[in-house]
Amino acid sequence: MSEFRRLDVLRAIVEDYVQSHEPVGSKALLDRHNLGVSAATIRNDMALLEEEGLIAAPHTSSGRIPTEKGYRRFVDQIGELKPLSRAEREAINKILDSSQDLDEVLHSTVRLLARLTNQVALIQVPHYDTASLRNLDLVGLGSAQVLMVMIASNGTVDQRMISTARAYSDEELHALKLTLLNALGGRQLAELVGSLKLNTVPPQLHEDPLFESIVDSLQEMARAANAQRIVMAGTANLARSSGDFPLTLTPVLEALEEQVVLLKLFSELEADSRGVAVTIGTEHHYGQLSDATVIATTYGSDARSKLGVLGPTRMNYPSSMASVRAVARYLSKILTN
Repeated sequence: MSEFRRLDVLRAIVEDYVQSHEPVGSKALLDRHNLGVSAATIRNDMALLEEEGLIAAPHTSSGRIPTEKGYRRFVDQIGELKPLSRAEREAINKILDSSQDLDEVLHSTVRLLARLTNQVALIQVPHYDTASLRNLDLVGLGSAQVLMVMIASNGTVDQRMISTARAYSDEELHALKLTLLNALGGRQLAELVGSLKLNTVPPQLHEDPLFESIVDSLQEMARAANAQRIVMAGTANLARSSGDFPLTLTPVLEALEEQVVLLKLFSELEADSRGVAVTIGTEHHYGQLSDATVIATTYGSDARSKLGVLGPTRMNYPSSMASVRAVARYLSKILTN
């Protein structure tokens, strides 16, 4: 019983500290929580929690705050995640269902998740090594420009403006489009890089400067589609938590900007039985994020693609974990329909 009671005291300290950002004392615990024991018992439990390294005194006051180890124990004790409210679920449906292409869906997702959690929301752009060329369009714009639009089988849309030496009629552009689609339609994007100048199109096209420009642009699009990157939103939320980072926000902001650390971290995360992965502080093994927590899960049909939030270790873990899992599930439903 004493072990369960101490975990209740730890839970109360975490909840109060997350809400107030002030060290929590025994009197405050007694006033705010129905722990069913005396102040002396709470003080004794707090002393034992401190001996275990689960809480610490930031200064000489009687209040205590959770340590990284304390947050870990708290997170591990969270059982079933509370489902989102009906209003939150309806907001997710409305926002994600109204998005048109994949890029818009991803940006809408991180904006929504940032609002739900008040953290930095991150989504790893899906791996495109199995996506193929679904459609291609060429639109003449005046006498010296052609707009090329590429649509991949996973919903990705990319476009490039191409300068031309002469004006091309709509008929010429349509014929060129059909020729390219007949030769390249259905081929994986990864195969397009470096292969477009082979015997996949009629030889006479190689003499057309516009064809050369299209080849270069298609290869650029294919490389961009296969490059790993992260879309994020809510970076300003870190400014509201600047006091949670003892020295400076700079290392965290640099990690967000560079993305390499985040991509490596995402690749190492594995969801637990609750459907989410939680890494706290130095558990990341990345120095820039030693004062931050990352909560993430997979989405879609590819287990390599991750969605999550990053924020200070002082965060509302149950709510953030539930939001990450719920948004990922809604996103997966949209992408697989």
